[in-house]
Parts: sequence; C-alpha cells; structure tokens
Amino acid sequence: MRKVIPGRSGSRRSPNRRDFLGSAAAVLGASRLPAFNGRAADIARDLAGHPGSPSETAADERFWAEVARAFTVDRTLVNLNNGGVSPSPSFVQEAMKRHLDYSNKAPTYTMWRILEPQREGVRARMAREWGVDAEEVAFTRNASEGLQTCQFGYDLGFGDEVLTTTQDYGRMLTTFRQRERREGIVMRQIRIPVPAEDPAEVVRRFEEAVTPRTRLILMCHMINLTGQILPVREIVRMARRHDIPVIVDGAHALAHFPFRLSDLDCDNYSTSLHKWLFAPHGTGLLYVRREKIPGIWPLMAAPDLMDGDIRKYEEIGTHPAANHLAIGEALTFHQGIGAERKAARLVYLRDRWADRLLENDRVSLNTSRRPGFACGIGNVHVEGFDPGATSTWLWNAHRIITTPVGHEECSGIRISPSVYTTLEEVDRFCEAMEWAIANGLPEA
Repeated sequence: MRKVIPGRSGSRRSPNRRDFLGSAAAVLGASRLPAFNGRAADIARDLAGHPGSPSETAADERFWAEVARAFTVDRTLVNLNNGGVSPSPSFVQEAMKRHLDYSNKAPTYTMWRILEPQREGVRARMAREWGVDAEEVAFTRNASEGLQTCQFGYDLGFGDEVLTTTQDYGRMLTTFRQRERREGIVMRQIRIPVPAEDPAEVVRRFEEAVTPRTRLILMCHMINLTGQILPVREIVRMARRHDIPVIVDGAHALAHFPFRLSDLDCDNYSTSLHKWLFAPHGTGLLYVRREKIPGIWPLMAAPDLMDGDIRKYEEIGTHPAANHLAIGEALTFHQGIGAERKAARLVYLRDRWADRLLENDRVSLNTSRRPGFACGIGNVHVEGFDPGATSTWLWNAHRIITTPVGHEECSGIRISPSVYTTLEEVDRFCEAMEWAIANGLPEA
C-alpha cells in the first residue's frame, strides 16, 4: 500500500512521467483546439479526424482535452456520478435554447407545425445509428417511461408471473409491485453472481426460474448498481423458446459501449439519452420491434388507428419540441468521438482508479474487469466502510460526487467518470480514498 500523509488532501503522490506528459499535451495542444462555440458538425469532424486506434486514443490527453472543452462543467468539484444524469455539451444546450426560443414565437405554429415534424429526421438518424427501422423508434422522457410503457403495456391476469433479478432498478421493481397490489400478478426474483462473468450461468438461472405461469421477463442490459453487462441476446432467445416476452432495461448502455440494437435481437429496449449520449435532460428512447407494436399498449391513451404506429408511445399531450430536436446535436458529438474510442476511454479511467485502490487488501470490486462484462461504471467496496457515510464524506471533505450503493449483494460506492473527466480528478478521488483507508472515516 502507498504511504499516505494524513490531512484533508490525502496522499501527496509525486506526478509520474505519464501524468506530466498528459497534462503537457493538453496545454500544448490548446492552440489547435477547435472552437467549441461552433456547430456540432464542425466539432465532430475535427474529433473524427484525430488519428489513433481506440486503445491509443484512450490515453491521449490531447484528444480528451478537446472533448472536455465542449462541456461547461463545474471544475470546483469532481463529478463521478455521470451514470445518474450527464451534463450536455454547450452546443446541445444552445440548440435546445434556440429551438425553445423559436417555439415561443407562436407555439401552435412554430412548435407544432415547424419544429415537431423535424423530429422525424432525428428519429431516422437514431434508428440508423443503432441498426433498426425508424418506424420502431419512439422518443420518451427517460428509460423509466419506456420501461413502464412495456411493463404496463402487456396484458396480465391474476396469478400471472413476471421474472426479474434482485439487482434490477428500484423504480421498475416498484412498477411490478404496484401491478401485484392492483391486479394480483406475482413478481419473482432471482439472484445473479457479482460479478457475473459466465453468460451461460446467467441464462441458466433465468431459465431455471421459468414456470408455466411466467408471462414476462424484465432484465437489465447494464445493471445500474455495478455496471454489469448481461447477455441480452442469449436470454431473449431462451425466453422465445418458452414464448415469453423480454423487457430490456438499457438505461445505462446506449452510447456507453458499442453495440447495435439489431444485434441484440430483442423485441423492445428502453434507454435514457441524458446519460451516455449527453442529450438534453428528460430525453429517452423506446425501441419496439415493428410486429410487436400492436401487442403493447401505450402508457397514455392513443386512438385505435395508431395501434401499429410507434408514435402511439409519444401520445403524452403537449410537450416541447426543443428537447428532442437537440438530440441530433448530441448524436453528432457521439459520432465524432466514436463509440469505440468513448468506451476505451471510460475503461481507461475506470482502470486508473481501480488499479490504484486495489493495491490495498481491504478494497474489492463488485464490477468485472474482463472485456465485455462492464465498461465505465465501477462499484468499489472497502471492508468496514459504510457506502453512505463514505459518499457523504467524499462530498463534504473533498467535493467529490459519488453514488452510495447499499444493496446487500453489491455494497459499495459507484464510480462513473465521463469523457470530460481529467486524470487529476480521478487521482483526487484515489488520494481521498487512500487517506480514509489509512486513517478511517471521520465521524459525522
């Protein structure tokens, strides 16, 4: 374990050559950085033209300095909870404001007749990016709205069973519990390993829990508690053999690591776009396979003429056009960074703090380090530390934002840096944790 010096700032590790070169590259490269008050397309072009493979770019601080300049984040604090909701780049914010200003000129004309139809262009681009048909993509306000559309949208009767895990998102478990109270359905939950590094074992546990009364399966693509990536395609195919629909929670997965919805072979998929795509807050996406649309009721009523229309899931009454149109700017930024390069950087940042903290025997991870089983989100456990107290101390003493996870199967704090996170910020977190491990958490 490193020797740490007691005090508010934690250990004082001497900068190594990698730190110096990374910082120097960021400063020396400033003269050629693009102007981030320009259009997203120009910025994406500059980033896309940057040479280097994903693994090489992951450690290229010059490139990530360019990316970081697109954000207007508060550098007096360290935000390691980007898995909850992410800041948007400045040009995404500006696009949303521009559309909102135009909407207010004469909303029934400018918003409904001019801007609203433009959403179809964004729909087509999002569908193309993730390999599905535009007539299978609906815009929502968040992953929860899309998931509840599916959870309430399937007809269930008294005694029908729904199957999920003990690690699924709390709001979605609450949704099924309400159906239990209201309609007499039964929710059954299985445990999966932490971390889960054998896809066949995960599938086996799901299939073993299927009964003649099982009518639905709910599963995460990436579990919010640990960042665990689950085998969606394999579970969907297993469920199909039993004629059971699968509801897929992709809140943390889309634009976090590379995949195509078409490759998952799922019938529906719900995600938030204000997490890893960096779209405006309050934007999400619901994918439903075209032939499955008639069989899933919308969350809010739509006329029968829309039974087979993906837009029935957008029938929520008056809503802003600006949020959804600005998704296009966020998508262009994502394409400029590159999905593979983004994922490689997020893993690089995770490994930077994980490698350092794991030098202490009291530290363990509830997150896999194997490729394909996790990405930028990590859950770290320190023996003897309460997650809530740790997270509170990190904020009060060091202005570091983390997420406490009190779940009995994966107790720890969740760390989720983003593309704008600097190496210095990651190291500040490590220094604070090292000091706490050596000296104990101060009493509140």
